[in-house]
Amino acid sequence: MRAPVVIDLETKKTFREVKDNRDLGVSMLGLYNYADQKQYSFEEKDLNQAFPLLEGASIVIGFNIISFDLPVLQAYYPGKVTNFKTFDIIDYVKDTIGRRLSLNDLVWATLGKKKSGHGLLAIEYYREGKIDELRSYCMDDVMLTKELFDYGVEHSEIMYLNERGKVKIPTEWKKYLGTEDDDHSHLTLPF
Repeated sequence: MRAPVVIDLETKKTFREVKDNRDLGVSMLGLYNYADQKQYSFEEKDLNQAFPLLEGASIVIGFNIISFDLPVLQAYYPGKVTNFKTFDIIDYVKDTIGRRLSLNDLVWATLGKKKSGHGLLAIEYYREGKIDELRSYCMDDVMLTKELFDYGVEHSEIMYLNERGKVKIPTEWKKYLGTEDDDHSHLTLPF
């Protein structure tokens, strides 16, 4: 049975150093698998172990994954990441309210939580060899994204703050949480 996964990845370089997403390099990929309700993390050398989980997912959920995470991951993946069925929360928010909001703004207004840092901090962790801190930061983002998504599924809304207070963004995300029993696969590798 196929079920959703939530992903986030951290990079080794910044856009000040390289121009193309594919050249940023993956320092850590974090993943939550709804099928077994477990968290996984993969360093660059272990990314091949993540591909079966992505291939087997009913949908890949994340925050800015279409513009950022998946293009970065493409440099490592022998198939086409564009073949993964995806749901990107940032794109949903932009399509719904007409502008992008940060993950931190959405989780703060919706869940009363904050991110444990920022992407540049993750690059510092990588460069300083602080792999445990890097893993923790990446998995925090995965779980915040999952909690935000779950809230949107359960309450049919998420929120952000403006000068007047909390503003609701309606969501109809239950359809993404379903599992699939069918054999209609989006696999690009001959498994």
